Amino acid sequence: MNLQKLKFLIILMTAVLTSCSRKANDYLVIWTDTPALASFAEDFNATHKDSKVVIVYKEKAASSLPPSADELQPDIVIASWLMNSTIRRNFASLDFMFKSKLLNRDDFYPQILEYGIIDEKQYLIPLSFNLPMIIYSNSNEYMLQDEHLLTLDRMEEISAAYNAKNKSEAYTAIGYAPGWDKEFLYEASKLQGADYAERGKSFIWNEKALKDTIRRMKDWTTKFNTDSTTEKNFQFRYLFMPKHRQVSTGRCLFASTRSDKFFALDESQNEGLNFRWLASDDKIPIEDDIVCIGLYKKTRHTRKAEIFISWLLNEKTQKHLLERKLTMKLDTSTFGLANGFSSIKATNENIYPVYYRQLLGSLPGEKNLVMPDILPYRWDSIKEKIILPYLEECVTTDSKKEPASLEERIENWNKQFY
Repeated sequence: MNLQKLKFLIILMTAVLTSCSRKANDYLVIWTDTPALASFAEDFNATHKDSKVVIVYKEKAASSLPPSADELQPDIVIASWLMNSTIRRNFASLDFMFKSKLLNRDDFYPQILEYGIIDEKQYLIPLSFNLPMIIYSNSNEYMLQDEHLLTLDRMEEISAAYNAKNKSEAYTAIGYAPGWDKEFLYEASKLQGADYAERGKSFIWNEKALKDTIRRMKDWTTKFNTDSTTEKNFQFRYLFMPKHRQVSTGRCLFASTRSDKFFALDESQNEGLNFRWLASDDKIPIEDDIVCIGLYKKTRHTRKAEIFISWLLNEKTQKHLLERKLTMKLDTSTFGLANGFSSIKATNENIYPVYYRQLLGSLPGEKNLVMPDILPYRWDSIKEKIILPYLEECVTTDSKKEPASLEERIENWNKQFY
């Protein structure tokens, strides 16, 4: 079942329930931006006689809070972008679930669980997360030796060695170019210590680390790939296909992606490909859009909520849901349970490698994972409209125009929303 069909079914279920308020009040209502929750709800409802759930799909679930008076009020919200001062005030503490032993803190990655703690109370519980990765063709495995993590230094070194030119001094292969991918520039800035973090309605960052990232990316380009125009022309001429196909052409060595995108490829697409986790000092930065579970503070179904949450955050349940998803080919365009790795260690270690064979021997350890700082409301928009264009313009080596500063971009963005 594809993503659009799942979304349609969720909306249809919601419309039916909304039309009958008595029935709606009997259900545990879950708002989510994660369509996979539809199949979870179906399985939960089939196995629980006294507790039933209905899923309300919200593409921007976080920014939909608090609900309007005419909406079906949520009991639980399961979505990304919940961890900021604007949104988190909508949730009640979930400490009681650990105190009553419905959940065990030892089952989770400690730093991931701590991400949901506010003022020493567990307001959010992460459900899934993703990691940055670099993919390449198996035919080039010899160049990476036995490394599971790939640093920027090592990536630059290997990429430079892969470069090739013809007799006319035109590139026939470029290992990698920083300017090919804005998301890669953002990941590089995180690895360098940019430390983006919430401050009021805006954000702060480490200016030195950001400038160092820009300088480093420009140096990579000028030292090994001539200039940004050369990189872009090469990309336009040879790398017009999806990333998983780019590295199979031989024209480039690497492509930058994320775990949810890579592991959502079918076997015919990722056959002959391998990957390394993008890291610095043995640390892999977890992607910003962590999917979390929050108990809406005005819920009238706390008991039903704890039944569902304890059911979902259970290794046996997650094994069953993953088996069911893959056997029945439900939502095959997404990775894992909720389009990412599980926040429960045992699920990743014992279950994921069975279904995602490329993870065998390549799962990062608990000590490798680093959480992002708390990011401001609308971070996805801030990143897309402010940070990515800034980085892209700043690393361009042959531009004569001085890019607008981050401060100027923030001021212009704020005018749209405040």
